[in-house]
Amino acid sequence: MPASNTATVAHAAPPPLAGAVRGPTPAGPPADGADADLPASGSVGKALAVLGAFTPEQPSLGVSEVARRAHMPKSTVHRLLAALVDGGLIAKSGTQYSPGPLLTELAALTNRPDLQRLREAALPYLLDLYEHAHEMVHLAVLEGIDVRYVEKIYGHERARCPSRVGGHVPAAASALGKAMLAFSDTETVVRASRRLRPLTPYTIVTPHALAAELRAVRERHVAYDRQENTLGLTCVAAPILGWRGRVVAAVSVSGPVHRFRPASCATAVRNAAAGIAKQAHLL
Repeated sequence: MPASNTATVAHAAPPPLAGAVRGPTPAGPPADGADADLPASGSVGKALAVLGAFTPEQPSLGVSEVARRAHMPKSTVHRLLAALVDGGLIAKSGTQYSPGPLLTELAALTNRPDLQRLREAALPYLLDLYEHAHEMVHLAVLEGIDVRYVEKIYGHERARCPSRVGGHVPAAASALGKAMLAFSDTETVVRASRRLRPLTPYTIVTPHALAAELRAVRERHVAYDRQENTLGLTCVAAPILGWRGRVVAAVSVSGPVHRFRPASCATAVRNAAAGIAKQAHLL
């Protein structure tokens, strides 16, 4: 296979830092340098507040913005960031800071065991899908009414796609999400129908249109995204079903509209979903 088609596996990332435990939040930032000698417990709490300043939407921040979000003076934040950089929890590039590599390693130890087992069972099938299509392959689960990416495989010539392992997108605006919503409970579908918003001119924005789409997905066991999430990208996905048809996850192949015909991969994606379910002992 040509070097340009070599697949890359995007390993599981830590959960979004926005949910990290935050330290005590004072009414306003203290005077600069007011807490030069922090007790151990205070230092830990403030370090957690610094980590919690980073979000999936803004993973790279300067010292001033971290200080504002953490409600601490810049001098304290600068010192904490330096210590976190030394420990690998934060990475520094110029004047910008972002979550560091050690967080990914720690997440691998504490990540949800069910997702770890799912990833291990799915990986051979995801690689098979990549070999079949030479386009981007995703594995995802449903969290509330959002899709959470669990795995991503791509080559050197991958299409520009905003997805990232650990990231979220609205379920109703993606093939992965629609594949899972079609086999979800009524309450989840109703919640998704109430939160429809246009991401592109092609996004489904009415409950009636979503209901019709989900009926079609249940009939064919495959869902399509026709530039509904990202302009220029199209996708085909299939649900991974467990005992009594309970939806567990979904798998997809995505590519640019000018070269990828999603219907050509529908059977392969369905077969991969069935194989993952069997390999993961979901059936």
